[in-house]
Amino acid sequence: MPVFSYLAYPVKGAKEKLLNDLAGLDYCEVTPAENEEILDLVTDTPDDEKEQELQKKFKKLKSLQSLGMTFGHGDA
Repeated sequence: MPVFSYLAYPVKGAKEKLLNDLAGLDYCEVTPAENEEILDLVTDTPDDEKEQELQKKFKKLKSLQSLGMTFGHGDA
C-alpha cells in the first residue's frame, strides 16, 4: 500500500478551497499549517492503480499550485 506525505501549496487566496478539495478525495488526510499558507497532506492508497488515479485527480484541482513530497513508501 503506497503511503506518501506532501506539503500542498494552494494558489493565492485558495487555502480553504484546497483544504476542502483535498479532504473530499478518498485516501487523503489533510491538515492546515497554523502559521503558513500550506497544507500537510498524507495519502494512503490500497495499491498502485489507486495511487495513479489519485495523482490524476490532484492534477485537475484548480486550487492546487504544487505538491512537494516529503516522504514516500510503496510495497515494491
